[in-house]
Amino acid sequence: MNPRLILFAAAGAGLVAILGFGVGRLTATQPRAALPVQQSARRILYWYDPMIPMERHSGPGKSSMNMTLISKYAAEAPGAAGVQIDPAKAQNLGVRLATVERGALPGGVNATGVIAFNERDVAVVQAKAAGFVQRVYGRAPGDTLAAGAPLADLLVPEWAGAQGEYLAVQHTGDPALIQASRERLKLLGMPPSLIEAVEKTGHARSVVTVSTPTGGVIKTLGVRNGMSVMAGQTLAEVNGLSRVWLNASVPEALAGQIRPGESVTATLAAYPGETFSGRVTAILPQTDATSHTLTARIDLPNPGARLRPGMFASAQFGGVSQAALLVPSEAVIRTGARNLVMLAQPGGRYAPAEIRIGREGGGKTEVLAGLSEGEKVVASGQFLIDSEASLSGIQARPAASPPSPMASPAKTPALYESVGRVEQIGPASVTLSHQPVPAIGWPAMTMTFKLASPALAQGVEVGDRMAFAFDQPPAGPTVRRMSKATAP
Repeated sequence: MNPRLILFAAAGAGLVAILGFGVGRLTATQPRAALPVQQSARRILYWYDPMIPMERHSGPGKSSMNMTLISKYAAEAPGAAGVQIDPAKAQNLGVRLATVERGALPGGVNATGVIAFNERDVAVVQAKAAGFVQRVYGRAPGDTLAAGAPLADLLVPEWAGAQGEYLAVQHTGDPALIQASRERLKLLGMPPSLIEAVEKTGHARSVVTVSTPTGGVIKTLGVRNGMSVMAGQTLAEVNGLSRVWLNASVPEALAGQIRPGESVTATLAAYPGETFSGRVTAILPQTDATSHTLTARIDLPNPGARLRPGMFASAQFGGVSQAALLVPSEAVIRTGARNLVMLAQPGGRYAPAEIRIGREGGGKTEVLAGLSEGEKVVASGQFLIDSEASLSGIQARPAASPPSPMASPAKTPALYESVGRVEQIGPASVTLSHQPVPAIGWPAMTMTFKLASPALAQGVEVGDRMAFAFDQPPAGPTVRRMSKATAP
């Protein structure tokens, strides 16, 4: 090979090596030069153990649990910034947001209960006079009887003597004596039908048939063949079945939403697809100390005696819809000591906020304090964010704090107009079944409004069709104007 070619090749290889070394040093030293500048911009506040975020240290080292301490930078300090999550990671976590909005909270309450006898429909069959049981008709407790069904034949010797005297007085023809003798038979307890039979036949009847005054089921039966009975002795108790009670167990937290007289819809597993309508007749005063429930007594019609005592039933109380500030119930984190939501803030940041909650219904929860209309809360995935906020030592915004600057400004009070039918009138309120209110997204519903002045209800009666205007102050929807509407 030519020696001059070998010399040029060696020189080229050396030049390439020198250039590679220089480029390598340039690319390796540039990050090192930039790193101190970047780190210097982030001021370290303290060191902490991720397992004990509230324990802070002034320098690096080991924690009380022998864990390596991690530095906390100024940009990560607890405050309004909250926890920052990359949008892509938030999507992977299934984070879903919901807007705090004002709407109508359904007032319905669901409860379960058991069908029971109507204790107001009980007939007591007693012996009118002392006597002896000559015959029984094969009855037993639990039998269902029609009205007038015979129970037993009683021999009453006292009645036989009184009837003989009455027949003897009739032969005298003295109207005063006859009337007096007839009154004596009534005082001895003889039914009018028996007295008329004695008058028509002219013969004394000492055996009387005791029958049920009303139809129903025999609850107790105290008459047997051959026994003697005393005057006033109870022979049987018959409970009617035309109406029954549904004793529904209502949680005491929801008992305030139920009123006597309101309508109830009941469903039973024994009759799938059917509904039975009734009304609340009473809310019993005693609370079950074990289940913390109150008993609402519901009166139900029972045609054909299909509803049998002991059957299990579910009750849906009507209730009245009311306007409230609402969040999805799934967004509320219940710790036992307080209730939290995770607020969504600009820049992919999230911060906990303490709230006070009220009623629940239809998957929505009423917010009494801690949030304002227009704020956004995390409705799904909030538990993971809350755990990160707790580990980072981020304090929750108190419920009594002023609204967030990111919340929408308060709306100027305005009057909304609608037409509705008066369902109920109170001293300072009126219940209306009104048409939709498109301006605030309300559907047609029945709800209770406060009256700005009791004079608005003067001359108004239940059933009247009224045109009214209302606003929504913090105390609740309030009627400002109301007048009778013309027929549509």
